[in-house]
Amino acid sequence: MNRILVLTDGKAGHESQSKAFARAMGREFDVVPVRFAFPGAKALSYLFDSIGIRTAALFRIGAEIKSEAGYAAVVGTGSGTFYAAKAMAKRLGVKSAVLLYPRGYDLKSFGAILAPSFDRPAKAANIIATPGNLVANDAAFYAAGVESFLANGGAKPEGREAVAVIIGGPNKRSSMTAEWMERELDRVFEENKGSLFWVTTSRRTPPDVERVVESYPWDYALIYSKNRFNPIPAFVSLASRLYVTAESTGMLSESCTCGKARVEAIDDLLPGDSKYRRFVDSLREGGYVGGSRKIDLSGEFAAAKRLLGL
Repeated sequence: MNRILVLTDGKAGHESQSKAFARAMGREFDVVPVRFAFPGAKALSYLFDSIGIRTAALFRIGAEIKSEAGYAAVVGTGSGTFYAAKAMAKRLGVKSAVLLYPRGYDLKSFGAILAPSFDRPAKAANIIATPGNLVANDAAFYAAGVESFLANGGAKPEGREAVAVIIGGPNKRSSMTAEWMERELDRVFEENKGSLFWVTTSRRTPPDVERVVESYPWDYALIYSKNRFNPIPAFVSLASRLYVTAESTGMLSESCTCGKARVEAIDDLLPGDSKYRRFVDSLREGGYVGGSRKIDLSGEFAAAKRLLGL
């Protein structure tokens, strides 16, 4: 079975989506780092792409390409991979698939584009709109996540419901203060008396917010600045209710796609229109946040397979 070549820009949230896509295609994959070759190369890539020039001179590959693998497709997530995915696909004689919206590039020459609807993608035969970021609901992956959780101090919620809180961090469209976090956690504990309480912070969580989080009586707490283990697959699999900060599009997407938990967004978004606000609002309207529905991407994955000839 031909493998998929995954190009990564080194961002975990991007790489995980490409891996999820490869798993959803039913293919093994190789992950290869890629970066633009020099300052200005990214800007030049838009010009070159617009006139049909796809050259490896604009980027550097951080590992040997296993040409003997006979790749079936090239996949990339994020703007650091879009041009390289197209250029490598041309070199290997296969089609490219990109995740997230490759704004500024020639859209029609990608084999398949899977873009979240909050990015307002154009309508075209090769563009597949998704409710959120891409997640492959892989049973084996989540079972392994539960086993790792149990081996790292976690326990199954035998006889009680587990409530899990997933905390990201501020960005240009959201704010996160210690005072705000305390109010929100007070609400979570008040709404779920008698439950088990789990929490994880992330690399983006401010130190003063982490200190507030640590002050609560959690049954399980993962503080990212002290421990880099990822309990989210287990939270998604085992919790009855998930609270996720609203700016965390990747974690919200995973929570709304996998497991059986009811998902609530902890709203830390600033006023005004933004992709984060559009995302959370669309999830609420669809019943994925505040309701019991789960995102099913089987149709989108089937469409991608057809476009890529897999």
